[in-house]
Amino acid sequence: MLLALMLQNDLSPDQIQKIAVAAMAIFPILFIIGVAIVLIPCWFICKKAGFSPWLSLIVLFPGLGQLILLYILAFAEWKVAPLLPQAYAVQPPYPPQPPYQPKV
Repeated sequence: MLLALMLQNDLSPDQIQKIAVAAMAIFPILFIIGVAIVLIPCWFICKKAGFSPWLSLIVLFPGLGQLILLYILAFAEWKVAPLLPQAYAVQPPYPPQPPYQPKV
């Protein structure tokens, strides 16, 4: 589509070549940024779930990699200990106790 647009504007072959070289320089940078946007959260999710963070590299396979990682995370036994319910309860502050006075 970009090529059709360039051909309609009567660009010289030299200008088209410069645009193509610039695009070839920008696309790898955008690709690396896109991979980082997906890979870094998957790395932390795998680490927090108790799996090897290297498992997140499976998302580099387009389409199927994300689906496989999703199924692994959904149906595998996570190796982290669940928090106890009383850990979430707010403990009320206790009033200070009166000083101890022995009975005589």
